[in-house]
Amino acid sequence: MGPRALEITPEVYQVGGPGFTSSDDAAIYLISVEGDAVLIDSGCGHATDLLLANIESTGTPLDAIHQLLLTHCHFDHTGGAADLRRRLNCSVVAHALDAPAIETGDPMVSAASWYGDHLSPCTVDRKLNQSQEILNVGARVIDVIHIPGHSPGSVAYVFESRGQRVLFGQDVHGPLHPDLRSNAKDYQASLHRLLEVDADVLCEGHYGIFSGKAEVSDFVERYIA
Repeated sequence: MGPRALEITPEVYQVGGPGFTSSDDAAIYLISVEGDAVLIDSGCGHATDLLLANIESTGTPLDAIHQLLLTHCHFDHTGGAADLRRRLNCSVVAHALDAPAIETGDPMVSAASWYGDHLSPCTVDRKLNQSQEILNVGARVIDVIHIPGHSPGSVAYVFESRGQRVLFGQDVHGPLHPDLRSNAKDYQASLHRLLEVDADVLCEGHYGIFSGKAEVSDFVERYIA
């Protein structure tokens, strides 16, 4: 498989996930603006060389990536985080409630054991702890929304790109499981918060990219009880 990236907007790309990196990876997204870039999630870490080639194929130099933004602690989103942090010399951002599983490599809470694998412990440089926070990429803003339920520290990232409100809402679909410390009541409340974003584009972790407000809301509403 050669380097491959999918342009979602001229500033947003899918660079990882099935068909891009490893079949076990959740989707990995890149925001690249003004010589600065962030990566959203890391996959399992089984195809990091290919991931880096995919990033470079967008015209984004690897030394432009200053932050790795993790949506939650699960292995298919975080397994490559420690390696990427070392190789890109970037800071890792995650919610404080999921950070312990990431930093200790907890096999149960991270679901690494579901994959018959192990999570390499990774330092979380910035621990998010508010219901809503702001990060920066270049001179631009990324809004962070805490959406607990699938995991205690699940977050969504929202970025305005070329008139499009892009929502990175990984694992909107769940699942919920006691091993993952899921909470059904929190999950339902979080789905309503995602609808309030009124996104034009949803970049999901496993179900692909949804374009248009109606398509985005229809997907989220599938999971509202």
